[in-house]
Amino acid sequence: MNNLVWFRNDLRVQDNVSLIKASKGEKVLGAYCFDALYFGPGDFGFKKTERFRAQFSIESVKELRANLKKYNIPLFVFFGKSSEHIPLLVKEHEIDTIYLQKEWTRDEVSISDSVKRQFDEKVRFNESYDQFLFHPEDIPYSNFQDIPKVFTDFRKKCEKLSTVRSVEKFAKVFPETNLVENQTKIPSLADLGLCEPIQDRRSAFPFKGGETQALQRIDHYFWQTKKLAYYKKTRNGLMGTDYSSKLSAWLANGSISARTIYWEVKKFEKKVKKNQDTYCLIFELIWRDFFKYVSLKHGPKIFQIRGILNKNYDWNFDKATLNQWTSGNTADSFVNANMKELEKTGWMSNRGRQNVASYWAKELEQDWRYGVAYFESMLIDYDVHSNWGNWMYNSGVGNDPRDRKFNTKLQAERYDANGKFQREWLQESLF
Repeated sequence: MNNLVWFRNDLRVQDNVSLIKASKGEKVLGAYCFDALYFGPGDFGFKKTERFRAQFSIESVKELRANLKKYNIPLFVFFGKSSEHIPLLVKEHEIDTIYLQKEWTRDEVSISDSVKRQFDEKVRFNESYDQFLFHPEDIPYSNFQDIPKVFTDFRKKCEKLSTVRSVEKFAKVFPETNLVENQTKIPSLADLGLCEPIQDRRSAFPFKGGETQALQRIDHYFWQTKKLAYYKKTRNGLMGTDYSSKLSAWLANGSISARTIYWEVKKFEKKVKKNQDTYCLIFELIWRDFFKYVSLKHGPKIFQIRGILNKNYDWNFDKATLNQWTSGNTADSFVNANMKELEKTGWMSNRGRQNVASYWAKELEQDWRYGVAYFESMLIDYDVHSNWGNWMYNSGVGNDPRDRKFNTKLQAERYDANGKFQREWLQESLF
């Protein structure tokens, strides 16, 4: 059997279900496509992927290719339409089965369906849910429609009745003959129509993409500095690399699995310390799962202005207001500082994201989807489920039972009491 692993948001070798399944064949190839859909304009006027995440993706794919090569598995890399490149590769290498991670959101389904339409029944597709902490088969709900509205209900039931699957190690080295000729090149940012990002010394996320980099980050944050033992106390920080784990970007493109992080936390709890801080990181992984299950339950509703609550607000939209918000020129200095950070680095703290989202949707009362689209474009760690889920939550059309609004002035006083963060990001505009 000749098998192809079509990598998408699972850019890793270890704990990759599709790769492990495919490795039972005689011949295994890998493929990744920088699909043109992700590098064109979105629905709200922004590029779907800007330079920060694109650079991180390029780095991740480079590492994936290098790591696969250790097992004599070639990775073919393309830029353009997956529906054109994948079928040609399948035909050339007489592939029997394509293994890939199961996706269910609009753009991802559009791409996979466009590829599937190119084949008859002779080529099989084997899709696996592989981006969860709690696998869909292991959660205490008979179908996705039973997923509760409130996160706490979901968390408590899963913690009580679900288990996290073990990490699956990949170790099979194929014969060198499996390394077939591969002339494909990983595109540059220029190839993708993007400019090189300028490294900003202030960035809280100066990290590179890739599976090896993700594991190094865990080693640093868990084992070298033991900052995990203080995670809950510092996670609302605004400056520096170590106030939070920063694992979200590698999780988003699948350079590391949620299971790997979970079991590393458990190992830390056993060998170093178990406290509310270590549990808090697992808590955040469950939030990530919850938003994925919310999108599985509600489908395209997560992209609609009335959200999953079907709530009708009198949303406004003003282009000048959008420009002021994205460029950090609003009447709120705390919002401005966070937006400047995003513009310059592709990163923003969790505390910052909640505040700027609430300000855009609740204070300015602007169409929340423009905020989502800007985040999608700019964030290194963009994840369709978490991004849309959190924005719905902050905009009053999602899973927040209290429909809260952030007081950005009080938030600034609490989390940036000495104004250091605001000075750091706004000083350049004072001269």
